[in-house]
Amino acid sequence: MATFKVNGNPVDVDANPDTPLMWVIREHLKLTGTKFGCGAGLCGACTVHVDGAAVFSCRTPLSTVEGREITTIEGLSADSNHRLQKAWIAEQVPQCGYCQPGQIMKAATLLKRNENPTRQEIVNHMNTNLCRCGTYSKIIKAIQRAAKEV
Repeated sequence: MATFKVNGNPVDVDANPDTPLMWVIREHLKLTGTKFGCGAGLCGACTVHVDGAAVFSCRTPLSTVEGREITTIEGLSADSNHRLQKAWIAEQVPQCGYCQPGQIMKAATLLKRNENPTRQEIVNHMNTNLCRCGTYSKIIKAIQRAAKEV
């Protein structure tokens, strides 16, 4: 049994300690915003925050989150009104939308530590998250827009 917090709520999960956090989030906790992309930590679709840091949940064993705070896309904003979520809509970022929760979660860690990143800082920070639709320029514009919303 693993005990930790997800989106501010304490949870107890009875699963194998080696189970990837992504499957715990999706299958045990039924929070399906976190997506399975590659299962190898290469695409970023499964990005969540563990104690405020962006991590690939597909490569994070359940055993490593005991007593920690996990934030998923569902917990980024209680009403889906986070400045990044609003900027994503305003810039019409999503095409298929599959990678977007992971993109937004990764971007949130950047804006938390750097309120006004340069374009290059955005590109460098986001380089671990892939978008098969190629909406990178819109992702950058959305992050820039969200940075101005401070």
